[in-house]
Amino acid sequence: MDNIQTIKKKLILNQSAQFVKGVGPQRIKTLAKLNIHTVKDLLFYFPRRYEDRSNFKPINKVIIGQVETVRGRVLTSSLRRIKGNRTIFTLALGDESGVIYAIWFNQPYMKNVFAVDDDVILYGKVDHYGKIQINSPEYEILKPDEDHDPVHTGRVVPIYPLKMDIGQRYLRKVIKYSIDHYLDNVLEFIPQEIVKRNSFLELKQALLNIHFPDNFDQLAAARRRLIFDEFFLLQLALGLKRKALKETKKAIKFKLKAELIEQFKKSLPFELTSAQKNVINEIEADMGKKQPMNRLLQGDVGSGKTIVSIWAIVVCVQSGYQAALMVPTEILAMQHYETLNKILSPLGIKVTMLTSGLKKKEKEKVIQDICEHKFSVIVGTHSLIQGDIKFKKLGLIIVDEQHKFGVMQRVKLQQKANMPDMLVMSATPIPRTLAITVYGDLDISTIRELPPGRTPVETYWISEKKRQDLYIFLKKKIKDKNQIYVVYPLVEKSKSIDLKAATKMYEHFRDDIFAENRVGLLHGRMKDLEKNQVMQLFKAGDLDILVATTVIEVGIDVPNASVILIEHAERFGLSQLHQLRGRVGRGKKQAYCVLLSEGKSEDSVKRLSAMTKTTDGFKIAEYDLLIRGPGEFFGTRQHGLPELKIANIITDTQQLIVARKEATEFLEQFFSEINDSNSLIAQELAEKFPKTGDSLLAR
Repeated sequence: MDNIQTIKKKLILNQSAQFVKGVGPQRIKTLAKLNIHTVKDLLFYFPRRYEDRSNFKPINKVIIGQVETVRGRVLTSSLRRIKGNRTIFTLALGDESGVIYAIWFNQPYMKNVFAVDDDVILYGKVDHYGKIQINSPEYEILKPDEDHDPVHTGRVVPIYPLKMDIGQRYLRKVIKYSIDHYLDNVLEFIPQEIVKRNSFLELKQALLNIHFPDNFDQLAAARRRLIFDEFFLLQLALGLKRKALKETKKAIKFKLKAELIEQFKKSLPFELTSAQKNVINEIEADMGKKQPMNRLLQGDVGSGKTIVSIWAIVVCVQSGYQAALMVPTEILAMQHYETLNKILSPLGIKVTMLTSGLKKKEKEKVIQDICEHKFSVIVGTHSLIQGDIKFKKLGLIIVDEQHKFGVMQRVKLQQKANMPDMLVMSATPIPRTLAITVYGDLDISTIRELPPGRTPVETYWISEKKRQDLYIFLKKKIKDKNQIYVVYPLVEKSKSIDLKAATKMYEHFRDDIFAENRVGLLHGRMKDLEKNQVMQLFKAGDLDILVATTVIEVGIDVPNASVILIEHAERFGLSQLHQLRGRVGRGKKQAYCVLLSEGKSEDSVKRLSAMTKTTDGFKIAEYDLLIRGPGEFFGTRQHGLPELKIANIITDTQQLIVARKEATEFLEQFFSEINDSNSLIAQELAEKFPKTGDSLLAR
């Protein structure tokens, strides 16, 4: 196809959707809420599910607890007010086999939506509370003239994600019109050899079948092609980013063999695990190159990531450079500072700490000393990325608990020096296929092996009626010289949420339940000095119980703490529960994690059950991803997780692997030969990943 034709087709696809039949200047404002602006946006606005309207299930055949789609006529409806000015709207829907009720809570406007004898489709989870009902179902009212409309009934029908003021029938009609009149302008950008090698549908056919398939086999083939396209472009963008890093101007080539590292090796009081040794080899290989290291080190709680990072610090310092370690909390900064100082000061390596909690004069002095290279290792919180912080000779950046930081914070710290090496650590391990997507600009090292002698933490899920038995158990543990964490989701009692809170329960424990024991309180609203004092008391064994919020979630290491009680455990995420559990089991005693919860929702039961089944952080992360989905797991906006319209990083891992392989091979070929097909791919990349795509176009 010549360039003029290509340009014409792209112009047609990129014109405003306002000019599509049925849209116009008012409707385009509404469609913009769905992020639909152009004709191409309409073609690529994918359904989120489908209904087989060629054969609806009779109402008397629906299964309690399952999501069902039924069709019937409105028999009656009612709106009633209940306590507290709340409302319940009930709709009775019937077919030849029976009646089902649709219930909407606090949506009184629904009484104006339906009329008796309306032909209605309902979709939702079926429950039974004295009668068969669906709570807050999705619905669609069919018009009499649509009984034989092949767009809305008598076929596999697409159901799109919507906003309140946009109807399914309207959007379905507009997209059908766009498919009929604009599909021919879609350009095939994937090279034919890749399409044939993987037996993919052509892109036009895939788009037709993703919206209006004749059957579910056609739909599956369309999804397979479009999922590949998203992953392929994503992996190309990540591959180009990695290549740019590797080809960047020369970075530091650190000395790997020197007296300091030999002294450090001899000072280690324990044998490294084989997993730690493997990761150290990978890090040293990176640090010995002229290109900057960009590596993710992921491992479960207690797997020994800290000592690996210290190894990298020693390699950096023996070459005459500074190392910075950024952590998310003041408490964790203090803990790392103490650990590093204890290990490195005998080697003559000076360590300092920079946090927002320092007094003004103290902070100014530390900043000046960093600038003059009086300290080789700097531990800090977000304070390290402030504008007034200047390093004399920064060579290595380590970011601990990466999931607590945004991408831009990591970049800001990198900009404090000229091409420093970067080691990112995470105790929230994720499957490798997902890691290569989320952290695609980083090489990945994984520690799956725990140090010898670690006994798995026993985890129990109990209900409120076991509270008194629990107190007896805790008192026995204290008597046996064990220390205990008790964690709450709130600092103070809330008027709107019926939950126990840390401050109130601390007083209750101190004055009543554990009056003969030493009880401390720790939460995020306390001043830094106060927090550190409480933590030091607990570490020294001068407190038996530490009542806390999630301020203890990461990095706290007290070997004698062998029990953690998490109240209202249903209020915490799965990875967060696992992190909290990681605060115990760091000594030689058997450790216990007790989850106290009345949580009955489906997600709560899944999370708490998963905690009792495994202590493997990788399995926990997989459970968490399946329950919450990747966007919520990472915090899409914070972590820059690419927005995928149809692909799912968890369930479509096979397609991700295929796409990564094809993208890697394509990039190798592309850099030796440019043709028209590559140009179309570059244009697609430029749309989705502007900076990456533009750099490809510029070649």
